[in-house]
Amino acid sequence: MEEENLELKVYMLGKFSMVYGGQPVVFKRNSATKVLKLLQILLHYSGVRGGIPRNQLLEELYGREDVSDAANNLRVTVHRLKKMLADTALPEYEYIQIENGIYRWKSPMATWVDVIDFSESVKAGEAETHEGERYRLFRKACMLYHGEFLPELSGEDWVIINSVAYKKQYVTALTGVWDYLKYVQNYEEMLEISTEAVRIYPFDEWQAMKIEALMGLNRYKEAMDFYEETSRMFFEELGISPSGRIMKLFEEMSARMTGNYQATGEIEERLKEEGEEEGAFYLSLPSFRDSYRLFQRVLERNGQSAYLMVITLTDSKGRPAEATERQEEFSRKLHAAIQKSLRRGDCFTKYSPSQFLILLIGTNKENCKRIFQRILDNFAMEHRTWKNYLKYYVSSVADIKSDSSQLKIAGNEFHWK
Repeated sequence: MEEENLELKVYMLGKFSMVYGGQPVVFKRNSATKVLKLLQILLHYSGVRGGIPRNQLLEELYGREDVSDAANNLRVTVHRLKKMLADTALPEYEYIQIENGIYRWKSPMATWVDVIDFSESVKAGEAETHEGERYRLFRKACMLYHGEFLPELSGEDWVIINSVAYKKQYVTALTGVWDYLKYVQNYEEMLEISTEAVRIYPFDEWQAMKIEALMGLNRYKEAMDFYEETSRMFFEELGISPSGRIMKLFEEMSARMTGNYQATGEIEERLKEEGEEEGAFYLSLPSFRDSYRLFQRVLERNGQSAYLMVITLTDSKGRPAEATERQEEFSRKLHAAIQKSLRRGDCFTKYSPSQFLILLIGTNKENCKRIFQRILDNFAMEHRTWKNYLKYYVSSVADIKSDSSQLKIAGNEFHWK
């Protein structure tokens, strides 16, 4: 194939790479940070953007660095970039053009840059009035968006500014595609785009889209499992509840599952606990909350005693531990210690990165002290000093409703004074 017919493809969304004639462009020379950054800036402002003015280039290349002679440093960096490009499989050419203070990427072959195509597709979609064509343009943009803009340079001011702008465009495109697909009830494609959105931005609650798509496909078991996984991630990693939208979908999903006729054998199979796990039963916080409310009603009727225990991981000064790698290790060990120390009929959950809730049925306050001591011994089995990093509070479930209790239930949350 003729060299002029080969295309140079540049990828900046999700990671940086260059492909020429179907083969990766490998930089043989030591690709110093400034040289590679200059290349990325020039490519970012290539094509329809027509280049970058010298003053702006100096700002983006050196930022807040204290450079005594930025102009001379730029000349040196341009020279090094030319040498670096000469050592690749790219055709020999003067790729960097400087004219009237504007720096441009110029090449003998067509150069395609994913982020430019992405951004132009979103803009075209926003201006398009025909519904089908707007969907096509937005869908193309979503297919191009494999992740944030130049994540390796995420600390650079110019990258941060552009990354925020491109994410906003992605949200516009994704929402447009979603609205169209929902209208035509294409749930398979809805599942595809929402799965990718969750991968890229796991904490932006695109999970609601995925749950809705699974429900549209009548895959309620998968939707329920994914909801549980999402709830666990938000509670354990961020210490927050899922959004009202996700909770509403959960209620709708539960109602639909209840309303669908199923054979008795299938119902029993779904209700069975997977495996025969030893020790206490771990629940996600939403499930624990519902179990607590159910037990509270049962106890009102039969008079049996029950206690809610809060165990808190602390630092050396007795304050709730902050999120660190060591605290995460403590949390894993405490989870295992609680599960090992309790009966199969007891249940517990992780309320926040540093706190666990335990529901103890058919016990008394004196036994609660012994239970905590067992948990403490198991937690500190390998490191006796770890006993200093746990504290607990316990309250009778019957007393929690009273004004004197430190522990309160408000809406979907547990609170203590």
